[in-house]
Formats: sequence, structure tokens, C-alpha cells
Amino acid sequence: MSAIRSTFAVPSILAVLALVAVPACNPESPPARHDDPPAPIAKPSPVERGKYLVATSGCHDCHTPMTMTASGPGPDMSRALSGHPEAVVLPPPPAPVGPWIAASAATGTATAGPWGVSFTANLTPDPETGLGTWTTQNFIDTIRNGRHLGAGRPLNPPMPWPVYANMTDEDLAAIFAYLQTVPAIKNRVPAPLPPATAAAPAPAGKLAAR
Repeated sequence: MSAIRSTFAVPSILAVLALVAVPACNPESPPARHDDPPAPIAKPSPVERGKYLVATSGCHDCHTPMTMTASGPGPDMSRALSGHPEAVVLPPPPAPVGPWIAASAATGTATAGPWGVSFTANLTPDPETGLGTWTTQNFIDTIRNGRHLGAGRPLNPPMPWPVYANMTDEDLAAIFAYLQTVPAIKNRVPAPLPPATAAAPAPAGKLAAR
């Protein structure tokens, strides 16, 4: 009988030891807390925000002259945001007839259409030929109203000011703040040309498509 008791006693002792050892080997982790506030996200400065908006809103597509590269036309960043080069004098564009009613210069900074010829502005902070003397409010008013300095001549196509007019004042101010930090480039952009001055005669014998 003592042998039988010993046989049953050994597993019982082992079971007790296992129950004691399990908590020691696997101490419970403290419950996860879900009420801790998330780490704060650093808000970009107005200049950083403006740089992002300029890079993602297509500003370089029109206001930075294009130059031909091995892979096709690309922005000449040495003249970033300086507008239509004053040294590039263009001949009269073709008359805006037919389904193709607009023409663009190779630089991408001049566009002709029924409105005449528009030249992209110098957005650098040069005080004589760019935005160096503008205020933040001048810039906001220009975009809001679609007019130079908010009350002057209309902003001609292809400037998509009706889209940018939907931006908040904070975003427009950020764009202007960034533009004031880019290198100033002296480049006097020509004034826009009205249709009568801009259009060249249509080729003889060619009628506009209706």
C-alpha cells in the first residue's frame, strides 16, 4: 500500500509545483491603457506649410520656365518661380481658331488664346519685378478676387485662381510667406497682350471649325 501511495503522491506533488511555478514564469503584464492622449503632432510653420502648398499646387508648372532635358522639358530651378523670361521675345501666336484655340510657348510661361497672350508672373521677392513690395493682404486679395493686387487687371488663363480662391486665408498667407523666402530674381515679365495685339492672321484658305 505504501508503494501505491507513493505512486499517487508523486504526480500530485508535481501538479502543485507546476501551479506554483506558472505565475512565477509568466507574471501578468499590467493591463494596457487606452485612455492615454496621443502624442502631439508638430504643426508646420507657415513657411513650411507654404512650401508644401507651392510644391503640390502646380505653381512651378507655369511660373518656373521650362528647359529641354534628355528626358523632355523640365523646370529650370535656377529660375524658380521667376515667371516668363523677359529675354524671350515671342512672335505673334497663331489665331485662336478651330478646336485648338490655345497655344503655349516652349518655356511654359506664355499662353495665347481668345483672351490674348498671358505671361506668368514673377513670384520671387524681387522688389522691382516680383512680389518684394507686396503685403500678405495684397496676395490674398489677388487670389480671392482674380485681379492684380485685388482690384487691378483680371488674372488671365491659364491661372486657375478660381480653384485657389477656395483656399483658406491661413493657407494663402502661408504660400506668400514661403514665396518671400525664395531667392529673389530680377526678371521683368511683359504685360499681357489683348487679342487684337496678340493674334496673327489665320492661314489663307483655312476656316475655323464650327
